[in-house]
Amino acid sequence: MNPYLHKVCYYETDQMGFVHHANHIHWFEEARLDYLEQVEMPYSRLEAEGLFIPVLSLECQYRQPVHFGDTVEVHVNMEEFGLVRFRLSYRVLDHATGELRAQGASTHCFIDGQGRPISLKKQDPARFQFFQSLVLNEG
Repeated sequence: MNPYLHKVCYYETDQMGFVHHANHIHWFEEARLDYLEQVEMPYSRLEAEGLFIPVLSLECQYRQPVHFGDTVEVHVNMEEFGLVRFRLSYRVLDHATGELRAQGASTHCFIDGQGRPISLKKQDPARFQFFQSLVLNEG
């Protein structure tokens, strides 16, 4: 899986001269959507089919500051895919040096258009198997 690349914009920095912590969460979301596209399951298709993926929890550990002009790689990995929830992990690396800048995880589930949780295993067993295979292939 290719990492998501992001070049840091000036507006993402704060008064101290490095990226404001909230922007890492935005990068996680951008990388998550890129990940879904790379596995040929784009979010736009899922939404068109009535499947939505809310965020249930987020965590981020900041290791080293990121500055304006830096390019970072966000590596996404499917950590777990269960009956109701799934978990993705993120590693933010400096593109030039490979140094770890941040890492984190997000937990999600599938819901329908009315906001009700969906058992993907019951509703779409083939897609359930596909997502589970990502854990086996990456883990």
